[in-house]
Amino acid sequence: MTAFRWRAQARSGHARAGYLDTAHGTVATPTFMPVGTVGTVKAMTMDAVRSTGAGIVLGNTYHLMLRPGAERVRALGGLHRFMDWPGPILTDSGGFQVMSLGPLRRLDADGVTFRSHIDGSEHRLTPERSTDIQHALDATISMCFDECPALPAPAEAIARSMRMSMRWAERCRAAFVPRPGYAQYGIIQGGTEPELRAESVRALTDIGFEGYAIGGLAVGEGQDLMFSTLDVTVGLIPDDAPRYLMGVGTPDDLLGAVERGVDMFDCVMPTRAGRTARAYTERGTLNMRNARHATDSRPISPDCDCPACSRHSRAYLHHLFRTNEILGPMLLTWHNLAYYQRLMRGIRAAIVDGTLPEHAAHLRAQWAMEDWSPDEMPFPDIPPVP
Repeated sequence: MTAFRWRAQARSGHARAGYLDTAHGTVATPTFMPVGTVGTVKAMTMDAVRSTGAGIVLGNTYHLMLRPGAERVRALGGLHRFMDWPGPILTDSGGFQVMSLGPLRRLDADGVTFRSHIDGSEHRLTPERSTDIQHALDATISMCFDECPALPAPAEAIARSMRMSMRWAERCRAAFVPRPGYAQYGIIQGGTEPELRAESVRALTDIGFEGYAIGGLAVGEGQDLMFSTLDVTVGLIPDDAPRYLMGVGTPDDLLGAVERGVDMFDCVMPTRAGRTARAYTERGTLNMRNARHATDSRPISPDCDCPACSRHSRAYLHHLFRTNEILGPMLLTWHNLAYYQRLMRGIRAAIVDGTLPEHAAHLRAQWAMEDWSPDEMPFPDIPPVP
């Protein structure tokens, strides 16, 4: 059976292109993982997700333990079969969701007791329980259960939280069941404090994990501080291990993080934007509810072959959102995920070709420009509206 490992293919500065071998297939990196929190990528069939080029998706322990329940998923053949995704699945441990519950949760040294946001029922998550649930789901990559403190916070509070997460990481590792092609990632915490990040990396590498995630960022600290934290953290992670930046982010965030050596990403941004009429393009975002699109016969993007672009006009997408038709969020989510996958493929190809600096400069220049003018992106199949 395939062993879990990350293989380097090419480098450009700190950026890396490689392959992640797993029990459920091989994924080219750097990679973006669509978020399928409750066993579905919102507004998408899994065939649609596959068509975008995605190689791995994300599920969530907290949500799946509440509905439909990990044991039910196991009895029905595991999460891969349950959601029609035979490829790799990474499951977030539920720590971020539990910590976001505020007064609905009680934290202690052993774990967290919380009330469901659905029906108020009481539940308990510990490092062992989170690990067991992810095993029941048959997650290809399991995440350690950790605490993710909100920023800004005093350095003393961040240190206490990080050290508790490191103790929990030891317990997660002891509870993990090693299997060929499966992995468990430790999560690096420490806020934006360089010394605490370094301490966290040392603690996790002493325990030993198949991969390492950088948590506790994109929680309000701003891009500059996120990037400076990555600058002092990523290089401390073992070079032969995959590096995962959790919950990030915008296209510019992804590019900057890849340049700093990150291999894996997830974020709800492209799917959430699709449901709220925002389209990602090579020249920034468009609000498809804006009246200027009402008579626009062009596609969202001339470089995209998703159904929203290859079969429909901006005017049609505008119409769908203004009439609250569910097809609008479906098509725009498809488009946004296709854009994110195309972005990652382009960045990866530039690393392999040795042209990443030029490619990155081109991407940033494009993002800074205004939307395409009509003579730049004709849509020949649909005549202009008078």
